[in-house]
Amino acid sequence: MPASLASSVESWHPAPVTDEDPLPSAPAAALSALLDLPGTAAGSGDPLPPLWQWLYFLDWAPQHALGPDGHLRDARFLPPIRHRRRMFAGGRCEITGPPRLGERAERVSSLAAVTPKQGRSGELLFVTERQEFRQHGRTCMVEEQDIVYRSGDGATSRHPAALDDAAVPEPEGPWQLRLQPTETLLFRFSALTANAHRIHYDPPYCRDAEGYPGLVVHGPLLALLMLELVRTNAPGRRVRSLDGLGLPNAPARWW
Repeated sequence: MPASLASSVESWHPAPVTDEDPLPSAPAAALSALLDLPGTAAGSGDPLPPLWQWLYFLDWAPQHALGPDGHLRDARFLPPIRHRRRMFAGGRCEITGPPRLGERAERVSSLAAVTPKQGRSGELLFVTERQEFRQHGRTCMVEEQDIVYRSGDGATSRHPAALDDAAVPEPEGPWQLRLQPTETLLFRFSALTANAHRIHYDPPYCRDAEGYPGLVVHGPLLALLMLELVRTNAPGRRVRSLDGLGLPNAPARWW
């Protein structure tokens, strides 16, 4: 592949960073309301549901630090490439004992891997960030997130020209969660996770800048919704590990 992306990150080795969060119950209550749950899924002293750690350890950067796509222009684990565009690509999570709300927790973030590749839309850079969550001196959860970056004009990417509603299969079986990802739902989830990426709430930007036919559902939201099926239908079972969290970001009408 061309050396531009690979060469730009050859000397990029950011050091780990440690953050703390008191894990208040308010974010969990807010997500419970967003999902129209009959009550709060977890309160103070309760274990945090799997993947709900995405509501915590948030970095609210000043507005001037954001780029035209809504993401930070510069941050510790953002690769130093020009005109980068990003998408959540995948992840893994191991839960030895879920952290509990209302008790201070620590997160150690580090760069696990950087892999340049060539895709249909051009050069790609896959960045894996590792996060270790600790509470009371023990590691209770380890998560890895794969983020894919590309440079250039997203409008030239080969996304479908229109959404194909006919391709949506009818769900079967008792474990079903019917949810229409409306513009307001996507906007509220973005706010809960401090995600200002415009592909989730700005239709003209999606079409003209990124080349999508419509708003894009967050990959993390899709993973959370699937785990809601487990939490509500098998409350006595505990999720210990997850793999492939990164359902590709999907156009909003697909769900």
